[in-house]
Amino acid sequence: MNVSGLVWAGTLVALTVVLVVDLFIIGRRPHEPSVRESSLWVGFYVGLALLFGGGLWLAYGPGVAGEFYTGWLTEYSLSVDNLFVFVIIMARFGVPRPYQQKVLLIGIVLALVMRGGFIAAGAALISQFSFVFYFFGAFLIYTAVNLFRQGEPDEDEFSENALIRWSRRALPISKDYDGAKMTTHQSGKRQFTPMLIVMIAIGTTDLIFALDSIPAIFGITQEPYLVFTANVFALMGLRQLYFLLGGLLDRLVYLSIGLAVVLGFIGVKLVLEALADNHLSFINGGEPVGWAPHIPIWLSLLVILGTLTVATVASLIKSARDRRRELSDARR
Repeated sequence: MNVSGLVWAGTLVALTVVLVVDLFIIGRRPHEPSVRESSLWVGFYVGLALLFGGGLWLAYGPGVAGEFYTGWLTEYSLSVDNLFVFVIIMARFGVPRPYQQKVLLIGIVLALVMRGGFIAAGAALISQFSFVFYFFGAFLIYTAVNLFRQGEPDEDEFSENALIRWSRRALPISKDYDGAKMTTHQSGKRQFTPMLIVMIAIGTTDLIFALDSIPAIFGITQEPYLVFTANVFALMGLRQLYFLLGGLLDRLVYLSIGLAVVLGFIGVKLVLEALADNHLSFINGGEPVGWAPHIPIWLSLLVILGTLTVATVASLIKSARDRRRELSDARR
């Protein structure tokens, strides 16, 4: 895939304009969006991703478009997993609902910056060292096993990291929020508001999730342009999705299992690709492993989409049964 500098520049400008417009809307009128507003925005961003993939199909062919769609779907599902932690952070620090939009948007911008750095580093490593796929694959399999065993975190399991604890000790932090401001005046002194601590928590969480998502997308495609755009489209609209899903997140009880299967599948795929292109002397004498199969992109898309669909449907069925059981017990 040969992407010119002009295409890169045009893509960056267009995506930046969309983010700036989004930021302007929040800055002009901080509020908690309605279900209708959130649905329209989520539909807009999903439609934008689908149109972008269609443009790639026309310009570069179905193979490239398939890689983008598969990568976008993978990153989007992992971004939904981010929302669980965002909900916990918002509840833990008591962020007022009208100002949660700003927290989410800044968190998304931080995630974009961090993932951009990781994408550049990952692309550089892959171009120089093909054996890095072994590490990426092993890391994803390890992450999948942990996610399968531990499931989604809850508020009781959330613990403040070292940076948050240091910020509380070293910085003058006010007790109350002052709108969505980072600083405020109290007793004639300039102080930081708890909003700063929330931003630090969101930013460090983004960093941790980037460590999972970047190897996952490189397991789908090694094209930096597709890796970057799939990540951007997965994160755009995440703010509105947060309000749209609302209490539905609590009902996605099997999402962590579904994501564990997806990460494990991509991890195995990466290891198989590393074996098929092996140059390590202590594996098969430095020669490629002939029996290692190449998993086509259509099969990856089918496995990922099927797994997420099954996990979502099973979660909703179980949640509905649990609610009926609770209502039945309450009547007795």
